[in-house]
Amino acid sequence: MNIFEAYNETKKALENAGIEDYVFEAKQIIKYITGFSNAEILMNYTNRLTGYQQNRLTAIIRQRELRYPLQYIFGEWSFYGRDFYVGPGVLAPRADTETLIEKSLEFLKGKTAPLILDLCAGSGCIGITLAALVSDSRVLMVEKFPEAAEYARKNISRNGAANAALIEGDIFEGAGAEECGYDLIVSNPPYIPEGELDAVSPETKYEPETALAGGGDGLDFYRAIAGNYGKSLKKGGMMLFEAGIGQAAGIKKILNSYGFSQIGAAEDLNGILRAVFAVRG
Repeated sequence: MNIFEAYNETKKALENAGIEDYVFEAKQIIKYITGFSNAEILMNYTNRLTGYQQNRLTAIIRQRELRYPLQYIFGEWSFYGRDFYVGPGVLAPRADTETLIEKSLEFLKGKTAPLILDLCAGSGCIGITLAALVSDSRVLMVEKFPEAAEYARKNISRNGAANAALIEGDIFEGAGAEECGYDLIVSNPPYIPEGELDAVSPETKYEPETALAGGGDGLDFYRAIAGNYGKSLKKGGMMLFEAGIGQAAGIKKILNSYGFSQIGAAEDLNGILRAVFAVRG
């Protein structure tokens, strides 16, 4: 089997398994097993796979047919141009979350040595990316669960984020709130409403429920963060959340109830209100 044939077979198998992004995933899988870039694949598409490569391909397809996350199979995933270790016990980075990076950079532009707090940090993809892109910043990340925290530590090292630090703590107890004067508090918290976990994509059954379930209406973490961390922001500082589909209005109400001003929302690439933000008056 050559590379071109392998790509077509992979694409067909993924499509039959009901995977929505089967074309994108097939390309990623072929790149992974061959070690080739997109350009190298085009130049070498008639090359035959080795026996080892064919076995790896078969194993990956079988795992994906069971809807085991591709990010976990690879053990790493790209987020905003940087690679992060991921695996069981930590939420895999999503492209939707890159909306938070865009909004953060827009807000931080022109600020000197900003202090940033990343809550429910998981793999650390948000905080570490901001630490890398805003080189004079200081970033503190908070993560409750040891499995996820271990990935965040590895990712700090992998990305050379010397200006980022991690503490293990619970946002419901205000971990990290003791240091005041944050310019930006950002979070992608668990936000799937109770009873709706089974309706999410099949891949999520392999991801930690603690990184997904957000209470009865999905908004428990937003209430806790707005209540526990508002006073830790500088005057004029921003609180920025990722929101689930249809949740922006509810999050805005929470922020308004805690006295925030300049409350707004930004769309992701699919036109979904994905980032909700507010400024401390």
